Amino acid sequence: MSTTESTNVDGPISGCRPADIDPVVVDGADLESTAPEYLRDLKAELSQRGYQPAALAVTACFAEDCSLATQEEADRLRGFVRAAAFLGAGRIEIAVDDVAEPAKVDPALSALSERAAREGVTLRITGDAEIAG
Repeated sequence: MSTTESTNVDGPISGCRPADIDPVVVDGADLESTAPEYLRDLKAELSQRGYQPAALAVTACFAEDCSLATQEEADRLRGFVRAAAFLGAGRIEIAVDDVAEPAKVDPALSALSERAAREGVTLRITGDAEIAG
């Protein structure tokens, strides 16, 4: 049983209406930084041009069979989760290119998924790499 009370979002959802804004996918490789100052400027510029980030797309690589390297990559991805939330993107799309040891990567991605959920961002993992679980 959860100690968190669930909220009813039916009212706000039913009141939604189209906006004169184009949803876009921002490529994480194009970001100069994930620092709040940079993201604030980017968000303002996108809004000024009539764009709303719908998703942030990044590529992940877990090619080393090393716990430290796996943690470093997970930390990098966590920065992108924060960036997606800051930009107002509802989804982060992570393309996993290579996985050396799925048993090490699966818990890292599971924790990342939980973090994304806490930030209000949906995590979507794609790619040909085999991941445990």
